[in-house]
Amino acid sequence: MKVVIMAGGRGTRISQLFPDIPKPLIPIDGVPVLEREIISLRDQGFTDLILTVSYKADQIINYFGDGKKLGVKIDYFVEDTPLGNAGALVKMRAEGKLEGDFLLLNADSIFDIDFNRLVNYHKEKNGLVTLFTHPNSHPHDSGLIIADKDEGVEQWLTKEDKRPQWYKNRVNAGLHVLNASVLDELVKDAEKIGTVDEAIGKTIKIDLDRQILKPLCGSGRMYCYDSPEYVKDMGTPERYEAVCKDFNNGTVQAKNLKNKQKAIFLDRDGTINKYVGFLRNIDDFELLPGVAEAVKTINASGYLAIVATNQPVVARGEVTIDQLDEIHNKMETLLGQEGAYLDAIYFCPHHPDKGFKGEVPELKIDCDCRKPKPGMLLKAAQDFNIDLSSSWMIGDGKHDIGAGKNAGCHTALIGNEDFGQEMSVDSLLDFVDKIIR
Repeated sequence: MKVVIMAGGRGTRISQLFPDIPKPLIPIDGVPVLEREIISLRDQGFTDLILTVSYKADQIINYFGDGKKLGVKIDYFVEDTPLGNAGALVKMRAEGKLEGDFLLLNADSIFDIDFNRLVNYHKEKNGLVTLFTHPNSHPHDSGLIIADKDEGVEQWLTKEDKRPQWYKNRVNAGLHVLNASVLDELVKDAEKIGTVDEAIGKTIKIDLDRQILKPLCGSGRMYCYDSPEYVKDMGTPERYEAVCKDFNNGTVQAKNLKNKQKAIFLDRDGTINKYVGFLRNIDDFELLPGVAEAVKTINASGYLAIVATNQPVVARGEVTIDQLDEIHNKMETLLGQEGAYLDAIYFCPHHPDKGFKGEVPELKIDCDCRKPKPGMLLKAAQDFNIDLSSSWMIGDGKHDIGAGKNAGCHTALIGNEDFGQEMSVDSLLDFVDKIIR
């Protein structure tokens, strides 16, 4: 599969640190960030590359040449006139240089992801576009991706757009798989791109998000690929410093899902939020003190933070799936407001006992996912390549401990319930203090 890497940005904010080189050549531990991207792609079998270059293009071309020294083939598209962040794509499509599916990446981010896993997901969905999405520590001032149950993108909200009160922490990371046919509507005017529109006195440019991707929202042809893998922009001095630190301590490389992950599985009620019995009303959801700080510490530790919760209220007909999703959106929103995020949420909607008024018959089953059975943890391990023996299950009840043990995890019990010789902690923050810090 061909890979297009957009390497034409000026890097205005970080230029105070590196005023004489283009952003793609800024070093991470002595090696340009773009070179690290190319090596990661090469090692996974992606060797046919096109670099779109503009600012200080000669430096980039002179450094990489035809790519042979790195074991890849590099072609260049030079933007003598700024074309917008997708003008080069449209022109290349018009020239017959882009066919079928291709990867589209930015040259100013540091990442280490399993690209073949992403591509396989794209092929399974059979869509036109797949967005690499992830949670971040500041969703309140980031663009949000709203998706349906099948991960089809429904809305793309910029940080300026009005957003729902409660939302899933899902942000576009700037990595894409595109089918070249999404460019075809613009190809007929490809020759005009880069020229001045006399009517408005401005150069005609093409914006990837506004003109190509956002129009696909709700079409059933654009999907999210949620992943906890490492993708971060390094566009400011502060972000650059953080990225260098993460690279040097191994965080960047370890997050690649080709590598075994470790997770801290969290019960919900009584562990993350105040226990109120069967939580049916979203207004009753309230984070426990210290939880956001604890989850934030988990995020920084290299562990995945994954919720695994029994929700029999769904089978009992007391809460719908949509209502449960909204409760979980509130949980993600409140955590995000304090700089913390969850990598995934798994819930069991089943309940084995019948006889409740309004119950949902098809959910009244003896399933494999209801704790103390380990089904949710096993599913997460499959989804994220988790080493369960290096992971923890923490909760406030014996079913949480049972699920952790049945999955082969370490376990920690919140509170004073007498249940064997488990590690006892007073709260999630207490657990973090003992195990991670």
